[in-house]
Amino acid sequence: MKIVYNGSMNPVTYKDAFSMLVPAMIKDDPDVYYLDADLMSCMGTTKWSAENPVHSMNCGIAESNMVGVACGLAAAGFKPILHTFGPFASRRVYDQAFLSGGYAHNDITIVGSDPGVTAALNGGTHMPFEDMALYRALPGSTVIDISDVEQFKSVLMQAKDRPGVKYIRTTRKSTAKLYEEGTQTPIGKGIVLRDGTDAVIVSSGIMVHEALQAAETLAGEGIQAAVIDMFTVKPLDEELLLSYAKKTGAVVTAENHNRIGGLRSAVAEALVASCLVPLEYVAVEDEFGEVGPQSYLQQRFGLTAEHVAQKVRAAIARK
Repeated sequence: MKIVYNGSMNPVTYKDAFSMLVPAMIKDDPDVYYLDADLMSCMGTTKWSAENPVHSMNCGIAESNMVGVACGLAAAGFKPILHTFGPFASRRVYDQAFLSGGYAHNDITIVGSDPGVTAALNGGTHMPFEDMALYRALPGSTVIDISDVEQFKSVLMQAKDRPGVKYIRTTRKSTAKLYEEGTQTPIGKGIVLRDGTDAVIVSSGIMVHEALQAAETLAGEGIQAAVIDMFTVKPLDEELLLSYAKKTGAVVTAENHNRIGGLRSAVAEALVASCLVPLEYVAVEDEFGEVGPQSYLQQRFGLTAEHVAQKVRAAIARK
């Protein structure tokens, strides 16, 4: 695995990657089936879907029904991949995903786009800060917060054959480029992007870039902070987490999610069982979202590199 991070944004958007990968997956595996809830234009699949009605379906603005259809397809031997915006892919469809998916042992892959502050101008109603918490509570589920386009492609390829309900949260826009083209990122394994001895920043999604920027700032102060891309929030890579918690003696989590039920909670649960070290977090507090550009929202909710750096300093001070 080659890490190519230099702080620059990837010219390839997640929307671009998705629109190319789904048709390629279906061509390679005819059991893959794509469903959307009237948002194909948002993921670049409109033209392809119109030309391939046998392997795709626009279910309209009826997200819960879409999950039911997907579970029926799964029961018939297909490998459904569903997409809609994050709030609709989580809280709106949760009962169907829980019962028709998880409880009934139907394997489906749900892609929830623009989670948290990446919903930006779509506003607070479209800004899920609770989606990972919901899906972490579903028995047998896999919960992923995507950090890089190459990772997105790798995870989607793995997810189609992985049992259970898989929830993948991703923006549709560009983020920092972390991995070289073709990189495989195994589900359930964290990735050490930067080594360090004074603290470890466990991050996911858009906050990986902020964590790396924070680590660079801290290095100028003589603080060596490791950075882990913990893109799989469930199942968490506890072995890697605990090894760095013991090595550094201080842990900071950074996520584009509510502080309750997401990455912070998963990390805290693992640490309290076997490794009591100072734990700080960067996440949204117990509040709703609002309308605004993503840059403003990251400042508004404290999701910036400077906020991460502050929490690292606080964690080290508590050693």
